Amino acid sequence: MEFLCLAPTHSFSTNPKSTKNISIDRTSTTGRIMKMYQNMRGSTVRPSALPLKMSRIVSVPDISAPVVSAPAILPKVDPGELVVNNPTGGNPDELIQYLVDILASPVYDVAIESPLELAKKLSTRLGVNFYIKREDKQSVFSFKLRGAYNMMSNLSKEELAKGVITASAGNHAQGVALAGQRLNCTSTIVMPETTPQIKVDAVRGLGGNVVLHGQTFDEAQTYAVELSEKDKLTYIPPFDAPGVIKGQGTIGTEINRQLKDIHAVFVPVGGGGLISGVAAFFKQIAPNTKIIGVEPYGAASMTLSLYEGHRVKLENVDTFADGVAVALVGEYTFAKCQELIDGMVLVRNDGISAAIKDVYDEGRNILETSGAVAIAGAAAYCEFYNIKNENIVAIASGANMDFSKLHKVTELAELGSDKEALLATFMIEQPGSFKTFAKLVGSMNITEVTYRFTSERKEALVLYRVDVDEKSDLEEMIKKLNSSNMKTFNFSHNELVAEHIKHLVGGSASISDEIFGEFIFPEKAGALSTFLEAFSPRWNITLCRYRDQGDINGNVLVGFQVPQSEMDEFKSQADGLGYPYELDNLNEAFNIVVAE
Repeated sequence: MEFLCLAPTHSFSTNPKSTKNISIDRTSTTGRIMKMYQNMRGSTVRPSALPLKMSRIVSVPDISAPVVSAPAILPKVDPGELVVNNPTGGNPDELIQYLVDILASPVYDVAIESPLELAKKLSTRLGVNFYIKREDKQSVFSFKLRGAYNMMSNLSKEELAKGVITASAGNHAQGVALAGQRLNCTSTIVMPETTPQIKVDAVRGLGGNVVLHGQTFDEAQTYAVELSEKDKLTYIPPFDAPGVIKGQGTIGTEINRQLKDIHAVFVPVGGGGLISGVAAFFKQIAPNTKIIGVEPYGAASMTLSLYEGHRVKLENVDTFADGVAVALVGEYTFAKCQELIDGMVLVRNDGISAAIKDVYDEGRNILETSGAVAIAGAAAYCEFYNIKNENIVAIASGANMDFSKLHKVTELAELGSDKEALLATFMIEQPGSFKTFAKLVGSMNITEVTYRFTSERKEALVLYRVDVDEKSDLEEMIKKLNSSNMKTFNFSHNELVAEHIKHLVGGSASISDEIFGEFIFPEKAGALSTFLEAFSPRWNITLCRYRDQGDINGNVLVGFQVPQSEMDEFKSQADGLGYPYELDNLNEAFNIVVAE
């Protein structure tokens, strides 16, 4: 789903808002977790987030706090454009202790010093020395084992004897299970019931005691916290604890040993543990090296939090890059990012897919979507600022790719690299029109065509893809088509078209009071029945389009007949359903392809 709240092009420090003190409900899940973190590090709990009243994508965190209106219109940020943070530098004594603990970390009991590889094809294309830090080559195919092992290895014998617990549906689960195996400590991992069996089997294979509970990560985490308190188990957070951060910081020590004179290190950001650790090391040892975080547009929780000056929770989170799909960044990691990092860049899903293809082309390795986020951000940054002859490092954070997601990645990869374009062209519905269209396209190779005669239209609509060697060739072709009365639209970076609308050409209809929406379904049995129960037969369903893409959630396109007088009632019902959604009638592609 397209992310509606984009980060600012201005420096975070120009924001006049200030953080206000907010009381924390310690009976809530968030409050109890924060209390545990506080006890672990002996610090006071920092104020939590104020709500960001910009769109329904952003909401107030799970705390007892008054709803304070904070309207803001954030200008658009291009992929790779640096959203500048002005770091305060942090506490020198605390940072020295971080440095000592990172250098003394025992992570190499379970981790390898991952290679820093020169990506020759990317380097040639971008005109820089582009290095990839290959954390996908760890035994669990992710960097997450570093933080989990570092924190657990510092627990007392009594704490290890009682066991540890965490909640995770991904790489953190495997890290905790492996650490438990090496430390002879019982590890319990609470995973949502919707977790793919391959991930459950991987955790069990490492000796983890898997408990399936709830339909979402939040439900699993709530249950894990309850079990930790009931059974006196130590909770191992995925990112928001100094022990975890210091373990991830060992990646910084390796990069510094492997390469000098680095212009920037690009780090994928989910909860903020990895970038906090890497920045804590680099800003003391090589302060001139920029530390830049990368987030998808649809999961920009750190970017928005830094802009606001306090943590902001996203109501809707795009799960395409599921390893960094975090609604609320860590309370402790957020403070570290405010103090240490140089800024953030945002990337689209097609850019992430293109980065996966780039890594595959380099060495026939397939990263997971979150594992390629930093590579996508680094490449976009170099292109946006025309960086040349600099040493650039991007961390490949993992390779636990769900095979079923490859279909969607393949669909988006060529579009993301601008090597292919997705276009829509109108032509007169008469014999010979298609032949004329093909001649105007000329030497550009057509890789896909979708067309269906529609009696309601005066003009035929063709949706197609073409290979692109040079951007100027594409622009010239579109100009030729438009001048020949074949109006043409470029939808290359419209994910709604790539995912849904290209399958609906010829499906336009003259239906009164028709609206369209994208709903995010949980991938579980009964989700469709729950949806239909909420809307049918109250409102007629006119369209439905869905395909399993390997995500933990499914993106479903639905059409309804809803009279304007009933829109408030419809929206109230949709809000009560609990499935994130957006109405798409304002998307240009709908008016061109689907709506009559």
